[in-house]
Amino acid sequence: MPSTKELRARIRSVTNTAKVTGAMQLIAASKMRRAQEQVSKGKEYSKTLNKLLSTLSSSVDSTEVNIPLLEKREVKNKLLIMITPERGLAGALIGNINRKVIGSINNSKEPYKVLSIGKKGSRFLASRGFEIIDQIVINDRPELSDTLNVSELAIDGFIKENWDQVDIAFSEYISTTSQKPTIRTVLPITSDEESDVNSNVDYIYEPSSQEVLREITPKYIRSQIFQSVLEAFASEHSARMVAMQNATDNANELIDILTLDLNKARQETITAELLDLIGGISALEER
Repeated sequence: MPSTKELRARIRSVTNTAKVTGAMQLIAASKMRRAQEQVSKGKEYSKTLNKLLSTLSSSVDSTEVNIPLLEKREVKNKLLIMITPERGLAGALIGNINRKVIGSINNSKEPYKVLSIGKKGSRFLASRGFEIIDQIVINDRPELSDTLNVSELAIDGFIKENWDQVDIAFSEYISTTSQKPTIRTVLPITSDEESDVNSNVDYIYEPSSQEVLREITPKYIRSQIFQSVLEAFASEHSARMVAMQNATDNANELIDILTLDLNKARQETITAELLDLIGGISALEER
């Protein structure tokens, strides 16, 4: 068994670690609540926009109007927007999204170009020889303006036929303890056939349904990319809070075990000293 000095040193070290992980847990929890609220609000906006897009798509004959973002063509090149955290300590979240992405790239017949949001994904792919066309850094409180450069790059590249499909990889927020690695195609835009739009409602569009559809398609792409960023951030903060909570609990459990070992070591030391004292007294009495 280690000495009492070694055990005390280990207890101090683990206690300091527990304080750090506990502080990180509180920080992640505060960020998580804010991110969850943004995800909830963003989902409502995306749902409404998707309903409107579905209604317009069903009312407009795509053969009569040229809307580039609805154009389906032979896929020769793809763009992948990969969203990962800037920092680690988020449990299995980073590994899960990295494995999802590498599997999708390896199984794709068409070549991918990758635009990375977050260092963890870009470093993972760069270490495996994949081309990263750009790396974007977004702060912990993302706004729509923070993702506009990503959206415009994806839209402009699709219109110029630099890529024929745009996918986005992110961790979909399910709950505080559940995040799902997801890859979703955002371009070309496809109407949601399962949308619960009431087709009996006769909408009036000004100046025309074609013009409204033309204007709303880029807004839809921007909202989809921004919503994916919000989902990824909420997933990251949730995963980090849970990971830090587990680390703190494990540290506290280890402290209890080490404290018990320390008490046993102290008892053994006291017992040994008492035996030495008794032995000395017995030796003196025998003289």
